[in-house]
Amino acid sequence: MDTTSYVCLPCRAAYKKPFPSPHDQDGDRVCPRCAGPMIHVGSAFATPRKRDTAAWRALSVLLHAGVRFHRGCSGGPGYRPRTLREVRERMAYARATGEPFARALVRRELP
Repeated sequence: MDTTSYVCLPCRAAYKKPFPSPHDQDGDRVCPRCAGPMIHVGSAFATPRKRDTAAWRALSVLLHAGVRFHRGCSGGPGYRPRTLREVRERMAYARATGEPFARALVRRELP
């Protein structure tokens, strides 16, 4: 059975679960630690270390902007910023150009 990752941001924890059926909602998955809702992040997700606060903050921005980590035809999700500096640069670019945050956040290079 294929699995995918779900994240609980408050607990800084990720869990592998079976792929959701077409009837599932993200709210159907709850964290085993805090019983809060988990976010479906995709099968190409790499969990940051629990103590890496900056990486979890960057991840939180990505997830709240709607960015996920699904496998593409190349086998991975493509570029995702890992540091707050990279996130801030892309957010500033989005504000300056009007580009949607989700699109600016996944840009490998800024013009």
